[in-house]
Amino acid sequence: MPKAINIISFDVPYPANYGGAIDVFYKLKYFHLKGIKVYLHCFEYGRGEQKELENYCESVNYYKRKTGLVSFLGNKPYIVQSRESKVLRENLLQNDFPILFEGLHTCFLLDNEQFKERLKIVRNHNIEHEYYAHLAVSEKSPAKKQYYKSEAKRLKRFEKVLEYADITLSISVNDLAYFQKHYPKVKNVLVSGFHQNEGVSIKEGKGSYVLYHGNLSVGENIKAVEFMVTKVFNDLEIPLVIAGLNPNDKLKRLINQYQQIRLVTNPSEEEMNGLITNAQINFLYTPQATGLKLKLLNVLFKGRFCIANTQMLAGTSLHEACILEDEIGKMKKTITDTFSKTFTTELIAQRKQLLINYSNERSFEALMNVLNLMD
Repeated sequence: MPKAINIISFDVPYPANYGGAIDVFYKLKYFHLKGIKVYLHCFEYGRGEQKELENYCESVNYYKRKTGLVSFLGNKPYIVQSRESKVLRENLLQNDFPILFEGLHTCFLLDNEQFKERLKIVRNHNIEHEYYAHLAVSEKSPAKKQYYKSEAKRLKRFEKVLEYADITLSISVNDLAYFQKHYPKVKNVLVSGFHQNEGVSIKEGKGSYVLYHGNLSVGENIKAVEFMVTKVFNDLEIPLVIAGLNPNDKLKRLINQYQQIRLVTNPSEEEMNGLITNAQINFLYTPQATGLKLKLLNVLFKGRFCIANTQMLAGTSLHEACILEDEIGKMKKTITDTFSKTFTTELIAQRKQLLINYSNERSFEALMNVLNLMD
């Protein structure tokens, strides 16, 4: 087990209120718990410096992300070019600890000769070019759609930099199969997402509403909300709560048309956890199957009944933990039928069994096993 590790994060990972930040924050927190010193390097572009991170890290270094037109120039993807930093390179050369690159976003140094002898690990949160291609499909703005298409092409080309990694960590079975096929010389390992739950904490009984939550500024989630509001809950009298970050005015207007639907904007972590725990049903829908949705794990550890579509569960072994529906008519009926049921102690026990392989301890063990092999 390494004594220390450098983690390069694509964003400031606190507050841990969206998928990628959740995985990074609870991973470094778990490393700290296990006695591994964390040297955190993160790109800041709006979240600010966070004192909380100092509780779990030996040092926290911030680098200003170079957003704007200049980072569109050149052949590299914008998400990579905007995170290039000479200061980061110099700081990493101050020690010889392994380097964990969080996302393809942070991999501009992966093929640098100065790091040839270093142990280099890449956490793939998605197959990025596929993710951006899906974003292009979901996007309505012509300019943004073109950006996502262009970025997808650049990411596909840039992805070959992974050949310089010693280890890649995939977050889902589907992603693992992809990276094993395309980068057979690299050690590719499945390590599930780290999260805030140390155990199942589901309430027995019933709730009084259905919950959907997510980052409401992301095209994929906007599309999911529009689908739910106009196709699923449009003629249901069951209360629906939609909660998440930064919804735009158009989405607010759409939700306000329905009396039984309530919007909770930018909830705190405590408020969000309460909404998940007290809901009767957590409804999880996504139009695209990419990575592992960490909100799915959070819901299953905290929430009662979970209704999800096939894409939400892609690449997981969690199908038995959810009620799976893809057809609108069946979704409506399942929501109506499930709304009157009681979540029992027996169902809680079943959920605990199904989530054994998704604990932080299991994820940490998987990562340490491969690091020890590479030692």
